Amino acid sequence: MAIHQEVRVEPEYVSLREAARIYAVSTYTLRRRIASGDLPAVKLGYKIIRVRIADLDNLFPTIPTTRPEDRYRRW
Repeated sequence: MAIHQEVRVEPEYVSLREAARIYAVSTYTLRRRIASGDLPAVKLGYKIIRVRIADLDNLFPTIPTTRPEDRYRRW
């Protein structure tokens, strides 16, 4: 009998609300960065805007710490 393991995959794109919550900034900050060209975004409809997590990581680089467990921590 096979054991089913669930593989958890992180989404490549997130909404502005999710990105604002993860990086502790406002959605208005993200919209300003999109308008200035600093943050690439994809518009999927009249109101649906998505941004890539990799682009967010480039926009908000992590600060090196002495504790390695804090390096990849998402708030």
